[in-house]
Amino acid sequence: MSTLFRFPLKQNVGIGAVPCVIEGDDVHRGQLLAVQGEGLGSNIFSSVSGRVTEVTDKDISVEPDAEQSPEYEKLKKTEPLDLIREAGIVGLGGAGFPTYAKLGKPFEKDGTVILNAAECEPILSHNMVRIAQNPSEVIAGMIIAMDIVHAEHGIIAIKGIHEKEIALLRKKCTDPRIRIATLENVYPAGEERAIVRDTMGVLLPPDQLPLAAGAVIVNTETAYRIWEAVELKKPLIDKDMTVAGKIRGNEEDKLIRVFLDVPLGTPVSAMFEKVGGAENHGLADTYGEIIMGGPFTGKRTSLDAPVIKTTGGLIAAECFPKGPEKIGLLVCACGADEARLRQIAESMGSEVVGVEFCKQAQPVKNSRKCQNPGHCPGQVQKVLNLRKAGAQAVLISNCTDCTNTVMSCAPQLGLPVYHCTDGALRAVNDKLVRRMHKHAG
Repeated sequence: MSTLFRFPLKQNVGIGAVPCVIEGDDVHRGQLLAVQGEGLGSNIFSSVSGRVTEVTDKDISVEPDAEQSPEYEKLKKTEPLDLIREAGIVGLGGAGFPTYAKLGKPFEKDGTVILNAAECEPILSHNMVRIAQNPSEVIAGMIIAMDIVHAEHGIIAIKGIHEKEIALLRKKCTDPRIRIATLENVYPAGEERAIVRDTMGVLLPPDQLPLAAGAVIVNTETAYRIWEAVELKKPLIDKDMTVAGKIRGNEEDKLIRVFLDVPLGTPVSAMFEKVGGAENHGLADTYGEIIMGGPFTGKRTSLDAPVIKTTGGLIAAECFPKGPEKIGLLVCACGADEARLRQIAESMGSEVVGVEFCKQAQPVKNSRKCQNPGHCPGQVQKVLNLRKAGAQAVLISNCTDCTNTVMSCAPQLGLPVYHCTDGALRAVNDKLVRRMHKHAG
């Protein structure tokens, strides 16, 4: 193993960690590299044994030994919440909020822990594979979270299309406090406020967290890593992910691959080499961009970027089409933000002549939140505004329902529709997000 591993000091909501090693140090798998600073943050551990080659104010680089052992240095704490904090566990569904902080305030009565098993983004499928392989451990991690916050109830929220995984969870879950709630196969079924609405019947305002409804939500992989930390005293050093897209030499039915327990710090290039061979880093001769995350909310990344705690997907997207001379952006709070849409428009060679936000995209702090995620009141006026601004087409980031409303008017107004997910979905020969129907099965 000769690939250089890189560990960014900031991989979560909050502040970055503070290095506790120096250049030249020998480290072992599971050894602490950087400690949580004063404030909201998380510890960083080495996922490999090797030698520290560089320490900067942004990251720590480790050259791994030729031979690697699966063994790791174990955590030292004893209490579950302390172990979760020491392990450096954060929300692994993409948000990256430190889990110890989320579980740090027990309910006084009648609280609920919801396991987010929605696997909301298209293409991504590693959470279902984890459930298929380790259902008991995922449930056990959820129960540990329930016990920490003194929750009286538990809900497993999962799309109804995942019949095999649902059957397995029903078989393995014997805790009478926990029930399974099935979700529609739409985006964004896994958004936190959408899950609270669809499982508890409470629609929270955009500026409120699930805690306002007496709920705490943990992602599937987060629950599994909680179990690892408490039962195995294992720090967060590995990550589950989906690798997909334009991959060299892959047959059509292998355009999407799942990897469990990928060592953190692994270069993106190494992951594509795993699925397509070493030539050209396993990528096809032509591709548009590499996305870290899912098609809706993922960000453009590079081959030399490292796998981090919040990496759920790596997608080599299709080449960008030649766009119109002038394009309008319709930004949805549930999908790609304005900056991401502008990036896509630039790659299409189109000038942005207007920007509109979905009716329900309300400003909250430094971002926007949907008033009622996945339920659209109509977008006709927004599309009309973009047409009046001179747009010859629209580029959107809308959820399933919002996209349906855009498709009901934009083509009739002579405006072609592009979606932020097009490149990723085309790369795996999947159905594009356009006019779609809600369904649970």
